[in-house]
Amino acid sequence: MTLSGLLVASGLTLVPTADAADGYARGPAPTAASIAAARGPFATAETTVSALTARGFGGGTIYFPTSTAEGTFGAVAIAPGFTAGRSSMAWLGPRLASQGFVVFNIDTVTRSDQPASRGRQLLAALDFLVDSSTVRDRIDRDRLGVIGHSMGGGGALEATVARPSLRAAIPLTPWNLTKNWSRSQVPTLVVGAENDTVAPTRSHAEPFFASLPAGLDKAYLELNRASHFAPNTPNTTIASFSISWLKRFVDGDVRYEQFLCPAPRTGAEISAYRDSCPHAV
Repeated sequence: MTLSGLLVASGLTLVPTADAADGYARGPAPTAASIAAARGPFATAETTVSALTARGFGGGTIYFPTSTAEGTFGAVAIAPGFTAGRSSMAWLGPRLASQGFVVFNIDTVTRSDQPASRGRQLLAALDFLVDSSTVRDRIDRDRLGVIGHSMGGGGALEATVARPSLRAAIPLTPWNLTKNWSRSQVPTLVVGAENDTVAPTRSHAEPFFASLPAGLDKAYLELNRASHFAPNTPNTTIASFSISWLKRFVDGDVRYEQFLCPAPRTGAEISAYRDSCPHAV
């Protein structure tokens, strides 16, 4: 029985209750078209956090659903890559928010910050979101995730080790000198790019994925003919799989399992895909 369809009689009143299999479902039933769309079902707004008021990170932009009718939402922090600012990932924030997440696209303290620092800054941004931000009442503090590009992706991996309570991580064309992430317990989608010469998949994304524990919910997606900078412009493949991964693991919404398992075919957009299907429920 679905979350929307489960009703329990309470006297003369029908009270909606949650089905454990549905997790925290938000929005209508998904389709291949809906996860690929430039905007999802939720209207969104945004607010800016100044670097002067931020603590432990460089400020940023928060994107959030304007509706409060469906309760609280999961939240995600996004970190940019080496020498880049939050503008490099600005396309992804509102796209994820429109699918039912609060998204904090941050600047780092300095543009040369290394992955370990970026990991700490992602966690500081999440702490700010749930403790101090103007949208904190919209967030379920127990459903948090991280995304990062390049050194920010390396930072996302660092964050999973530092905070195992995270629900999901998505390192995008990640770079990190540390290759072993066997201590991570966070469901992780690693996205590599076939033609990446900055963080070649053979020395970064692939060994990162391989080092994650065998029993962990994890996946490796390689973008066909793509460069290191593929995550810096709107990309339907990145968006579709990010939405599905976050919905599945931040929200526990099994309606999105269909887009992750069985593994999609390789082809024009995907040169490789590996997954620990079936995922735990």
